[in-house]
Amino acid sequence: MSRWQNFKIWRGRLPHWRADEVTYYVTFRHRRELNEVEVNHLLRALLKPTRWDVSTLCVLPCATELLCTIKHSPNGEAYELSDIVEKAKQKAGKEIIKKSGEKWPPFYTESFDRIIRDEAEMEEKWQAILASAVDLELAKEPEDYAGLYVSGAPA
Repeated sequence: MSRWQNFKIWRGRLPHWRADEVTYYVTFRHRRELNEVEVNHLLRALLKPTRWDVSTLCVLPCATELLCTIKHSPNGEAYELSDIVEKAKQKAGKEIIKKSGEKWPPFYTESFDRIIRDEAEMEEKWQAILASAVDLELAKEPEDYAGLYVSGAPA
């Protein structure tokens, strides 16, 4: 018997585990460092989708990390996490391309995601996301970094 409801695995270049009523840790790298305006574009694009609830999100110049839960469609099925992430990256990428004149968006196409297994892992990921801008010396305190969004403490 599975540990999670409706558990399944699918594979792109990386294996992706899916289940209902879980929290995911998601991260993806950027092809190049983002400037402040680009960080803001990506932050807004990731917070806009109504198909998920983002509890913690940090868009750094070189990578993005977040904790989220996925909502269900009107027919009761959970939305696909990778679709939400990729559509947000595409939206931000189009804005960035328009302003920068680049040929390609500054994000790699696939993201790494992981189901959070327990409270200890949730706390570890949450603290790491909060500390990431400080660790990279982008801010003295987490709340000073404009690319950080926190809706609340880990559950």
